[in-house]
Amino acid sequence: MNQAADLPIWAALLIALFLLIGAGLTLIGSFGLYRLRSFYDRIHAPTLGTSWGTAGIITASIIYFSVMESRLVLHQLLIGAFVIVTTPVTLILLSRAALYRDRAKNDPGVPPLDPPNNTSEISNPEKEPTPTHNNTHTGEV
Repeated sequence: MNQAADLPIWAALLIALFLLIGAGLTLIGSFGLYRLRSFYDRIHAPTLGTSWGTAGIITASIIYFSVMESRLVLHQLLIGAFVIVTTPVTLILLSRAALYRDRAKNDPGVPPLDPPNNTSEISNPEKEPTPTHNNTHTGEV
C-alpha cells in the first residue's frame, strides 16, 4: 500500500513546493551548462543545481520522512553535506586543470601566470600619491 496517500495536505504541498524549487534550480544549472560558451563560464552554472537544487530536494525528503515516521529525520543532511563539500573542491580542481591546459597551449584568452608589474607609479614621480583617509575621530572641532 502507498503511504504517500496518508500525507496531510499541508505536508504534500510543502513537499511538492520544495521538489519543484530543487528541480527548477537543477534545470537552470543544466541549461546554463548547455547554453554558456566557454568552459570557464560553464563551470559555474552546474554548481547552482548541485547546491541549491540539492538543498530543495533534501528539504522535501526531510519533510516527507519526518511526517511519515512522526519524528524528525535528518539523515538526508549528511547527503547534503557531502554534496556541498565536494562541489567546490571539484570546481577548483577542474578549473585549475583547464587553466593549466590553456596556459600550456599559450591561449591568448587566458591570463598569464606572472602578470607584468604595474610600474606606472614608479615611472611618473611627479604624480602625488592620493591621501588616505583615516576614519578615527581626533576630537578637534
